[in-house]
Order: sequence, then C-alpha cells, then structure tokens
Amino acid sequence: MIDPGIIDLCPTTEEEAAEIIRAHARAGTPLSIAGGNTRSGFGNAVTAEHRLRSTALSGIVAYNPGEMVLTARAGTPLAEIEAALADSGQTMAFEPMDHRPLMGTSGEPTIGGVFAANVSGPRRLISGAARDSLLGVRFVNGRGEAIKAGGRVMKNVTGLDLVKLMAGSHGTLGLITEVTFRVPPKPKSEATIVISGLNDAEAANAMATAMALPVEVSGAAHLPMTVAWSFLGNRLPEGEATVLRIEGLPASVTTRAEKLAAAMAAFGPVARLGEDDSAILWREVRDVKPYADGGPRPVWRVSVAPSVGHQLVAALRLETGVDAFYDWQGGLVWMRMEADAEAGLLRRFMHILGGGHATLMRAPAAMRAMTSAFEPQVDAVALLSARVKEKFDPVGIFSPGKMGGW
Repeated sequence: MIDPGIIDLCPTTEEEAAEIIRAHARAGTPLSIAGGNTRSGFGNAVTAEHRLRSTALSGIVAYNPGEMVLTARAGTPLAEIEAALADSGQTMAFEPMDHRPLMGTSGEPTIGGVFAANVSGPRRLISGAARDSLLGVRFVNGRGEAIKAGGRVMKNVTGLDLVKLMAGSHGTLGLITEVTFRVPPKPKSEATIVISGLNDAEAANAMATAMALPVEVSGAAHLPMTVAWSFLGNRLPEGEATVLRIEGLPASVTTRAEKLAAAMAAFGPVARLGEDDSAILWREVRDVKPYADGGPRPVWRVSVAPSVGHQLVAALRLETGVDAFYDWQGGLVWMRMEADAEAGLLRRFMHILGGGHATLMRAPAAMRAMTSAFEPQVDAVALLSARVKEKFDPVGIFSPGKMGGW
C-alpha cells in the first residue's frame, strides 16, 4: 500500500540504518518502521513523514538444516524463507498469517515483520507463538546503537528477555535487522476431523475434550454457520463446522484420527478431510478467510480464555451486530462488526468474563483515530512499558501509534 506524503528510507546496511536513526534522534523528528508494509492500516494514526523500511536488508545469512536453526536479515521476504525451508523438509512451527487479504494491502511480508508483530497461526496451540521460536535478534535502538541479543544455540539464554521483548514490539522500540529462529521438521502428513451441527457452546466443549485426548491435536477451530460456507469453496459438510487437525507421520495420523473421530462422534456427525483439503482449510483459518475482503467493516482479534470466547460473542450479539469464528480451541476470536467498532462494549464484556486482549485489526481511518487499537494497559504495566520505551527510544522518535506497517 502506498501512503501519499510518506517518504520511504531503505538502508542497505545496518550501519546505514543506524545513521538514519541517529539523524532523526538528533533532530527529534518521528520515524515509523516497516518491512513489506503489508499490515498498513493496523494500529492508530501515523504522524511520521519518514518511514524506515527493512526491505533492502535482505537475504538468508546462515542455514544448516541439521541444526534446525535459520538466520536471516529482517527484510528477507517470507516467501524466500518458506521456499528454503520446504526444500529441506522444515517449517516455521507458528504458521505466520498473511495479513494482505484481511488488510487489503499488497507488497511482500518479511521475516522481520513476522517477529516484530509476533504473528502466530493455528498451531500456536502446541508450538507456541512466533516469539517462542525466536533465539536471537539484532536491532538498532532509538539512539542509533546496534544491539545483538541471543544466539543460534537453542539452550543459549543470553539476552533471552531482550529477544522476547523485541518480538511483538511492532517497531516501537527499534528496527530489527536480523533474526535467528528454530525451524523444526515439517509434518509429513495431516488430516482434519469435522464435527457438524454444534452451536458455539457445544463446540467449546467438544474442542476441550479433544485437546485432553492423547492424540496431539495441532489445530482446533469452530466455524459457525455464518462463515463455514466460505471455507474450502463451500465443500465442508452443511451447517456449523468444528474442525480438529492431526499431524505427523502418515500411519500415526491415520491411527490418531480414527481415535479422535470415534471420541467426537458423541458430539455430532463426524467427517474426515484428506491431506490436501486439510492443508487448504487451515491456511484459510490462519488468514481469516471469511473477513479477508479488504472491506471497511471493523475486524477485531480477541484473545481470551478458551472457555469464555463463545460467552463473549453471545453477550455482544445481544447488544450489537457481530459475526465471529474461533481458533485456538476458542481462545482466539475473530470478530467483524456490522458498523461501529464498539470498543467500549467489547472491552467491558471481556473484563466481566475475566479479561483478555482485544486488538482492532481493521477499521476506517476516522474510526481508528477515535479507538484505542490495542488493549489499554493497567497503570503498573503502563508505567513499566513507558520506562522500557524510554530506555530503548529516549527521544521518542519511533511512532508509538503506528504498530503495524510490518
């Protein structure tokens, strides 16, 4: 997405990036940070005239499949990383989402952007978030200092807290220039069990039961009738669909899928998707297919306890127009509002149900200007965050409202 009036700065070396940051710090002028800019429109308004982009800091630095660790410069296209891993039968366990269809953007997602936004997909249930795979990072802070934290050895905890801190910082603490992360073997096979006809509460119970079984479910989502038709080209069984993924060696997948199907038959009619359809379905869940129209209606990403996701949606439906589906066993709720963002209502109900995090992913510019896109922090956390920000970016040049060009 091209932003009129914003000048892109694309350094080709870390030192060049550091000098750009030092110049802006001396002048006290704001600077937004981006990679492929595929999340443009995510977060609150940007006031910086200059945008520092990592796209020219590109290329795989080190990759030995036997070590299951890869190091790449931050601007390396995600597609390049995925191709190299596919050739070696490895993968990114956290299944990073492609935000372009949802956000209506173009460009190429970058590996630095994945970690800067801590992008995690359906397999987060068993593999953790993106930050849990991150072993090391290089970045330039708001003083223009190049800093290295962590390393290539999985047991190396040097700088671990700093590594975790940069993951999910959305470019507000510094420009990530290089990342090192774990790349486990890609599952050899997969299958998905589909339970039809469950309402949201019944689906939550079925998913909880499935996760407690010794069959290693790697994906658990519920697709209400309002969205189920949009998955797999409307080839899912009719009605609501509760979907459970099994991955691993082919023989193991077959055995575990049979056990899972037998257990789930107590909840409703059961069907099984083969490997190809299963892979397509989970990419569509990952990329929020029902709402990936680039349209103006507000879309929220809400993280709550799996047992209360459906309760939150039910409470909202009594007050306003909302559509939703569930990932992460019901703990990740994707919501599309009919008109207003309804931030106050959403966060009030969420607080009543035990808390969580609601992030406004998409909304018209005027609505984003009036809505806190990120979950407001309690006073103690806000104070700590301000102190961290001051240490990393003492002049405050990195636009705190941007949070999303990556």
